Order: sequence, then structure tokens, then C-alpha cells
Amino acid sequence: MTVAPLALDPSPATSLADKAYVGIRDRLIMLDIRPGDPIDDDGLAEDLGVGRTPVREALKRLEGDRLVVSYPRRGTFATGVDISDLAHISEIRAQLEPLAARRAAERAVRTAHTELDELASHIQHLDVARLDRTELMRWDLAVHRAIYRAAGNPHLEDVLIRYDNLATRIFCLFLERLPTVDEHVGEHVALLRAIAAGDAGRADDLAREHVLGFERAIRAVV
Repeated sequence: MTVAPLALDPSPATSLADKAYVGIRDRLIMLDIRPGDPIDDDGLAEDLGVGRTPVREALKRLEGDRLVVSYPRRGTFATGVDISDLAHISEIRAQLEPLAARRAAERAVRTAHTELDELASHIQHLDVARLDRTELMRWDLAVHRAIYRAAGNPHLEDVLIRYDNLATRIFCLFLERLPTVDEHVGEHVALLRAIAAGDAGRADDLAREHVLGFERAIRAVV
């Protein structure tokens, strides 16, 4: 099973600007547009089947997400990645990811818990060795998005999506050098099942260790 780009979002794009935002965001997260690369407005508009105005509106949003940066008279570029960003991002995620997991375990409706349990089963049966980078990262993103939605706090969800996007860029940058990607993906199974079972304490612990383990894994190969 492959997670499609829009499956990462709680609702489909409702405007051309939304469509452009999702399309460009995905390219930035998955490093189809590499850190530091110039943004080709015209090329993106053509690829996405939208005009230049929706692309420009999307880029303004993405600048707020820290995924692109604009310079007067120079243009817009994909934000660079500095390893010091890892500590800053992990500091925030280590506090908020456990909170989202705990709230999802405590507050999510039964149907949401069932969906998370089913997602755990899908993850458990993935052949990680045969998945390409993009598909693997989409599964990782989809798990986190599902937990954020289940937590039932849209403000918490917005913040976590922003920082998970930034963390995923770092993950993709070092993915081929990481020897334990299968273990990282596999950790989602226990986390999802703890949430589905309503075990808030275990969900909190697993989410925190998942974030800290990610940081340790990246630092080990830098």
C-alpha cells in the first residue's frame, strides 16, 4: 500500500493555492528540491498545472514553515539544512510528540483508535528493504499525521506538522547512511498500538524515545 501525497493532509486541497502548497511542500520535504536549490516558479506552475499566482501564494506559506527563504533581487530558495537545526527541532518535538500521543490515547474516539491499530498492522507487514525513499518517508509522515489528528487539538497538530516536516527533510538527507531505518519505522507499531489500546503512559514514553532515538541515529552518521 502506498500513501498518496494528499493522504498526509486531513482534507483535500480546496484551491489552486492549496494544491500548489501541497505539491511544493512535498518536493521540499522529500528533497526533490534540495536544500539551497533555487525555486523555479514557472517550472513548478507548469508541473503542478496551476498559474504563477497560486505558486507565489504557496511560497509565502512555505516561507512561514521555514521550508523556503526569499531574498530581495535574488529570488526564493529551499531552506538550507544546518545540523544545529536537529537539536532545536528535537527539543520541541521531544515535548510535543509525547503530548500528542498521550492525548490521542486518552481522547480519540473508538473509530480513530481502530484506524491507528489498522495502520500499525500495515506498518508491521511493510517490506522496508524494498521500499524506495519517498514511499518509506510517506509511511513515516502518515503515521505521525494520524496521531496528530487523533489527539484532537488542531493547534497542536499544526505545530507538530511543521516540525515533523523539518525533521523529515533531515531524515531524507541522511537516509541512505542510516543503518537502522527499519527499526525506526518498526517503532511506529508499538506506538500506534499503545495509543489504540488507550495506554497513555506507554504512548507518551514511546513517542519521546522515538524522537530522541531519531536524533541519536542522525548524529551517529554526521
